[in-house]
Amino acid sequence: MDDKIQNLVREEVRALSAYHVPNPGDAIKLDAMENPYQFPPELVEQWLSVLKTADLNRYPDPSARELKQVIRTAMHIPENMELLLGNGSDEIIQIIIMALAKSGAVVMAPEPTFVMYKMITTFCNVGYAGVPLENDFSLDMPAMRAAMQEQKPAVIFLAWPNNPTGNLFAEADVIEIIENAPGLVVVDEAYTSFAEVSFMDKLADYDNLVVMRTVSKSGLAGLRLGYLAGSAAWLDEFDKVRMPYNINVLTQLSAKFALENVTVLDEQAAKLRAARSELMQALNDIKGIEAFESAANFILFRIANASDVFACLKDKNILIKNLDPAGGALANCLRVTVSTPEENSAFLSALKSCIA
Repeated sequence: MDDKIQNLVREEVRALSAYHVPNPGDAIKLDAMENPYQFPPELVEQWLSVLKTADLNRYPDPSARELKQVIRTAMHIPENMELLLGNGSDEIIQIIIMALAKSGAVVMAPEPTFVMYKMITTFCNVGYAGVPLENDFSLDMPAMRAAMQEQKPAVIFLAWPNNPTGNLFAEADVIEIIENAPGLVVVDEAYTSFAEVSFMDKLADYDNLVVMRTVSKSGLAGLRLGYLAGSAAWLDEFDKVRMPYNINVLTQLSAKFALENVTVLDEQAAKLRAARSELMQALNDIKGIEAFESAANFILFRIANASDVFACLKDKNILIKNLDPAGGALANCLRVTVSTPEENSAFLSALKSCIA
């Protein structure tokens, strides 16, 4: 068996570790940038009524036409742009890379950033070029210019705001990259609900720009729905790589209902933006903590002995994200999801006791 695995499984795949998601048990879960709020009970009952209409014996609409129309309205997609839906943004990343995976192709992203860009690139057997960010997590533009010139990437992924750092790269820098990139630029706006800025209205200005989003951070993580907006010229090619029926019946019905009531999600995002400001101030008031400004629904902070603090918090039933093992710019860094006032307070209390 071992010989067969070594002979047949690609070496770079054997070198990988599977994406690990810890079992939270009964811990306060602040590690995955989830919205802690549910829909109001009266809307949940209406939602369940909608789900009762699902024809589970039939395949879903392969184009998800009704859902796409609701996304267009709720998310203000430009009329002249097309939509492609994915099983989370992960599938859309995979679709893009698979479509562009010519021999010698290179995928580029600044680092640290969303780990799935590099992982999926490896899965697809494509070259990857990571360009380190500056110490303040801004784009190193001389390095980006040099890398674009040297590597000639087929696609550049820019998380805006960036994950796990939380910051928005300077808009002028992103525009410069779009204008000078030799290939496609994907602006990943997973946290747009909390940043309140977007490149969506610039899609018509650049023929090499697409915008990717997900509903996960807005409060619908369980649905696994991502979407890509861009010109038909790009999305028609990507659609050829998409698996048929990739958005199931229940996700289509649920997402359509939820986005028809998008004001609920907007109100929850506003609560979390206010809580983010309060949590940032509270972290900055704790001696020995360096909290980084965030336009997302999480905060990255640096603290001495971060891995020990992480373990202490876990012992106190608070689960956050330990980025210290990644090293480099993320050494001694932890990331906490912004949550309800009660959960934020519990986290702060436990944190203070862990570093006392």
